[in-house]
Amino acid sequence: MRHEIKQFALMLCLLLSATWCCGNDTTEGYSHIQIKESHVQGVPKGNSIQATIEGHVLSVVFLENLGQVSVEVVSAMGWEVTTRVTPTPNGVDIYITNTGSYIVYFTLPNGDVYYGEFEVTD
Repeated sequence: MRHEIKQFALMLCLLLSATWCCGNDTTEGYSHIQIKESHVQGVPKGNSIQATIEGHVLSVVFLENLGQVSVEVVSAMGWEVTTRVTPTPNGVDIYITNTGSYIVYFTLPNGDVYYGEFEVTD
């Protein structure tokens, strides 16, 4: 009986540590940003946009040709930080000076809008 309790306790510790490590959705310092639909008229293209944050650098990769995409970063308070227009498929890195909560908006040429929320920490 003692052996079973000890084995159960060890398995529980392993399970909790695995859950804690995987729950942050980070890989080697990068945090993946979940892309959500805001306004979509046509076929959803959210899976074609991948965004990560590492430190102060927001990295965006477009996996297919979506045309010229506007990438706008605003603070959670609504202040515009930067806007870039980039051709796709391509990638863009954006340096964000201040720590805090941010939202990145992706506007496709057809008017579809996607967004992701993220934090910049030191």
